[in-house]
Amino acid sequence: MPRSMFAFPSLYTATLLMLLGSGLLTTYLALRLAAAGAASQAGWLMAAHYAGLVLGGKFGHRLIAQVGHVRAYVAAGGVVTAAVIAHGLFEWIGAWLPLRFLIGLSMMCQFMVVESWLNEQAEPRKRGRVFSIYMTASYLGLALGQLVLVLRPGLGLEPLLMVALCFALCLVPVATTRSIHPAPLTPAPLEPLFFLRRVPQSLTTVAMAGLAIGAFYGLGPIYAQAQGLDTREVGLFMTTCVFAGLVVQAPLGRLSDRFDRSLLIRLIAVALVLTVLPLGLLPRPPLPMMLAVGFVVSLLLFALYPLAVALSNDHVEQERRVALSAMLLVVFGVGACIGPLVAGELMNRGVPRLLYLFIGACALVLVWRVRPQDVRGLHRVDEAPLGHVAVPVAMAGSPLSVALDPRVDEAVVQEQMQGEAQPAAEPPPESDADGASPAAPVAADGTRGPE
Repeated sequence: MPRSMFAFPSLYTATLLMLLGSGLLTTYLALRLAAAGAASQAGWLMAAHYAGLVLGGKFGHRLIAQVGHVRAYVAAGGVVTAAVIAHGLFEWIGAWLPLRFLIGLSMMCQFMVVESWLNEQAEPRKRGRVFSIYMTASYLGLALGQLVLVLRPGLGLEPLLMVALCFALCLVPVATTRSIHPAPLTPAPLEPLFFLRRVPQSLTTVAMAGLAIGAFYGLGPIYAQAQGLDTREVGLFMTTCVFAGLVVQAPLGRLSDRFDRSLLIRLIAVALVLTVLPLGLLPRPPLPMMLAVGFVVSLLLFALYPLAVALSNDHVEQERRVALSAMLLVVFGVGACIGPLVAGELMNRGVPRLLYLFIGACALVLVWRVRPQDVRGLHRVDEAPLGHVAVPVAMAGSPLSVALDPRVDEAVVQEQMQGEAQPAAEPPPESDADGASPAAPVAADGTRGPE
């Protein structure tokens, strides 16, 4: 039965601990590589992590179908904890790459379990609120992960132990839950050709956001260290930037519901191109300037993905919004895999500031490609514009997160992600196993047209 959004704080706690550990690990590994003179490899680590997240959707679904939600979550958490500790056993970057891939793969499975449970227990009229709290827990966890390095700036094994501790503790609230298992959800199949025709500007925005955000998370600590900051100051810089992603959500929602979203994307892209210049051109800006400009850059950067999601939903019918969410996540993930590699190669030229010029170049593509006049009078769904919904960005979210989006009708979720023919039965108390139902095919009708 659906419950109040405050009936499952354990899921929010588990999410916060997961993202705290993940955020700390990403920054710590980048600084460790820089200290060892191997900063050029940091982009590959971030790419491996996002590759695991992208491929983890299929893996997570199969694992949950075979062993149930609790067992899948605990097994994935065990793999993450072991992989984190293994980073301390190997100094070879070649061993860290598969470990980062395993962490991404397993974390996606954990996200799928949490989001399935949130969807099961959230009342339909409270899904937006539940999604908002989940987003807040995600961003807060990422920010707190950076803050750890401010409080404990050492680069020994202690940060790795703290990451492992977070992932071990996040198992407790899920493993001890007394709630019934949620109905198994199935990620919708992708329809790339349809969405390329219908929402090309949204896909372009998501791809550029993925390139830039992936590069920032993987290489931002190395940029900050190259600018002369010590470990504590790098942690402060990253905390300030990540916290901007949480701060921007409320004002962004108000702007998104009042103004044309494609125009907002273009204006934000223009502002981003201009704002990155101090960090991209000045050789050693003072710390206060780095914090202030970095906060504004991240504020603008983290606004792109939620705006693209809102814009795309304005042009896609209800029956296709489940597939749309999966498509946007895949495009973002692929971009986040490529971004750290490209930006890393640019930084290897000996100019770490090129990271922010790369982010500016991604924004410049949006200035060129996203044009508000191109969408006027073209296909829009009957209920457009829809209300803006804050969504987790970067290292949180799975193909099942659409089930919590209030813009998607619950009946569509039931039909496409659970299946109408075989409703999930409550498993016996002594068993963690639960069955999987095949995904119902996504409807093929609907007017086709550009965004």
